[in-house]
Amino acid sequence: MPDLLIELFSEEIPARMQTRAREDLKRLVTDGLVAAGLTYASAGAFSTPRRLALTIEGLTAHSPTTREERKGPRTDAPEKALEGFLRGAGLTRDQLEARDDKKGQVWFATITQPGRPAADIVAEVLETTIRTFPWPKSMRWGSGSLRWVRPLHSILCILSDEAGASVVPLTVDGITAGNTTRGHRFMAPDAFAVSGFDDYAAKLRRARVMLDADERAAEIRTQAENLAFARGWQIVPDDALLAEVAGLVEWPVPLMGLIEERFLALPPEVLQTSMKEHQKFFSARNPSTGRIEGFVTVANIETPDDGATILSGNQRVLAARLSDAAFFWQNDLREAKSGMTAWAEGLSAVTFHNKLGSQADRVERIAALAREIAPLVGADPDQAERAARLAKLDLRSAMVGEFPELQGTMGRYYALEAGEPDAVADAARDHYKPLGPSDAVPTAPVSVAVALADKIDTLTGFWAIDEKPTGSKDPFALRRAALGVIRLILENSISTKLEPLLVDTFSQLLPQVDERNAPWRTTADGGRYKLLQPNHDGNAPAADLLSFLHDRLKVYLRDQGIRHDIIDAVLAQEGNDDLVQVVSRATALNAMLATEDGRNLTQGLKRAGNILAQAEEKDGVEYSFGADVKFAETDQERALFSALDTAEPAIKRAMAAQDFPAAMTAIAALRTPIDAFFDAVQVNTDHQIVRRNRLNLLSRIREAGRQIADFTRIEG
Repeated sequence: MPDLLIELFSEEIPARMQTRAREDLKRLVTDGLVAAGLTYASAGAFSTPRRLALTIEGLTAHSPTTREERKGPRTDAPEKALEGFLRGAGLTRDQLEARDDKKGQVWFATITQPGRPAADIVAEVLETTIRTFPWPKSMRWGSGSLRWVRPLHSILCILSDEAGASVVPLTVDGITAGNTTRGHRFMAPDAFAVSGFDDYAAKLRRARVMLDADERAAEIRTQAENLAFARGWQIVPDDALLAEVAGLVEWPVPLMGLIEERFLALPPEVLQTSMKEHQKFFSARNPSTGRIEGFVTVANIETPDDGATILSGNQRVLAARLSDAAFFWQNDLREAKSGMTAWAEGLSAVTFHNKLGSQADRVERIAALAREIAPLVGADPDQAERAARLAKLDLRSAMVGEFPELQGTMGRYYALEAGEPDAVADAARDHYKPLGPSDAVPTAPVSVAVALADKIDTLTGFWAIDEKPTGSKDPFALRRAALGVIRLILENSISTKLEPLLVDTFSQLLPQVDERNAPWRTTADGGRYKLLQPNHDGNAPAADLLSFLHDRLKVYLRDQGIRHDIIDAVLAQEGNDDLVQVVSRATALNAMLATEDGRNLTQGLKRAGNILAQAEEKDGVEYSFGADVKFAETDQERALFSALDTAEPAIKRAMAAQDFPAAMTAIAALRTPIDAFFDAVQVNTDHQIVRRNRLNLLSRIREAGRQIADFTRIEG
């Protein structure tokens, strides 16, 4: 079985496109080969700035011959029907066979597709792949029609086996496939021939090209850390930058440089961001001072002076960049010391959303909401309000204008410079968090209050103008905001009711929203409708938003291994706007249902509920009061009365104390008496007094379960 080697050699491929490109090359070629009848043992794809490569081992030499029988029209069918069948089958009339069928004789065609050599199939598949390659952006060059991410220079395509290597005959837009490639642009630019993948990879390495992107990244990491270690420094970890730089060089040569003393007073985040964004430098921190004092740049060439000229040029460019940053920093500090009034006034000119007003309008809403939330999280209301008023001011600073990713981070520095307390400054930095599932959650009370206010204002604002997420579309990142609210509440154990807070927020927000754009309006006589009751649009905003938060909570808890039906069973109960309580209930219930007793108890509770529901529907009454032990006829009934007398107050006490494991233990004690009751007792007896008493007893079982969850929603 031959092995296949493909290389598509071009001008520099953007680093951000390389990973996806090598995956697409592997997928398109292997899928095409398999669809054409070939099989293979393994495949691997590689990329460098100037090439995409694919190796396939154990490819079958030919596709198999296939035979297909195709049923056609009846022998007495119209001539045009027969002609159409012959065209589709690619046969003539004399190649058809008449066979008896249920409704007479029918024409059958036997279509034989002979196998084809792998080289012919590879040529077809590769040409199609090249011409239809899904680059995010592509270009044409010269007079040709081919589109590629950058001008494509050559195609290497060979099949190799024990007898040697052969070039696959292929020409795409004037580029003829061959068995040659080139090494490093500067250190080994001459062409050389290869006979297979091992030969290809070895010769590329001698020609100063590391083919594997992971190997280049590992080499950069190791050398950079060694350079830093030699000075007693540490490289600031940055996996995204490492992956990008590995896609910029074919032969990485890390070099270490020093940051000039005059720039060391800049905040470390400014130094790191400037070096990363503008020059793709890795930051080196001095552990003894805590400052970023050096950098590592990765050259793509070895030089006789060991990179001294490259490093010198990079340091000159870095000095110019950091001079700009220092200028921004000094100007911003002057504004911070003067109270940032100009920035506050400038927010009025920044539109947050045309239906929700300016950033200044939003700051007012967040400040009021942060003050309201502060007591719920143990924060000082004055500090929470002050932090909310300062949190967005750095959006008007020159530094954040240059580096938007520093918003919040710079806000902390400016707040400290303005003489604000640490808690206020930290809240200005942390109020955007968490930005994603892996981002840390603020824990300081003032930071939590402002972060919650920021996200709740975002959610209520876009709910008020009916800009909710739909399907996969979420242009305002409202799902992320909702997950942020959930994580802030749960990870800080903030046990509070969200419903009143949402109602109050909407009651303050809705009058500010243009009536023509708002989906929820006041009544015709000017009165205010109830925000938690369905209105003329079918759902009130607070209830609708709470439902959205519940949906995100389900996703969050499912990722932690709690079944969806258990979450639904808990959310169906009152108090589902206290997310901490919901999660505690769901966790305890999940643990109980993991035991055999828990599963059996659930079946008993569901059986009691089903019998009771059927009887209530049939009789047209609700059985919810009057069960009396004096009407019990069996020991099992009396035992169940006794067990309920013990369990009901225990469950009630445990739920009031939010001791959900204790509540589960109390209700689990009902498992044996419930099982014994159903084994020995006929509920729907002919004796009406006894029947009614037993149904009311089932009602006590149902209500005991309802204190914890809606067990009818639990599956299985």
